[in-house]
Amino acid sequence: MPAAPTAAREAIAFQGGYSAGTIVVKTSERRLYLVLGDGRALRYPVGVGRAGKSWAGTTQIDGKYIRPAWSPPAEIRRDKPSLPEVIPGGSPRNPMGAAAMTLAGGEYAIHGTNVPSSIGGFVSYGCIRMYNADIMDLYERVGVGTTVVVTR
Repeated sequence: MPAAPTAAREAIAFQGGYSAGTIVVKTSERRLYLVLGDGRALRYPVGVGRAGKSWAGTTQIDGKYIRPAWSPPAEIRRDKPSLPEVIPGGSPRNPMGAAAMTLAGGEYAIHGTNVPSSIGGFVSYGCIRMYNADIMDLYERVGVGTTVVVTR
């Protein structure tokens, strides 16, 4: 059983040469790190892209949204044609959860979830999925323009 969000989020020692304020996602670990500086980071458990859907690279947060509506991207609609074109924000069927931060250059986001048991797995089409309590914590700590580094 996954750890409760407040128990899972923790400050840890962290090295890697990243600037304070950078988000680092290590998909192999299924962890997201918010670099605090001085050799420290906040570590959060995440769900990441399933086989064939993961990616790596550097991007930035280009939007922040509370309880966003979700329009399934073309690839997901192709795989799941029964999905509606839009799932309203706040709906229990909305996979974006409590908040989302979109990433520049694609259809990916760091977002909450309506399936907390998926956190810690290789579960998404490439988005970074967090417990709702954790996405709200991270949302308050970072802004548009924050650098996001995704590694495998």
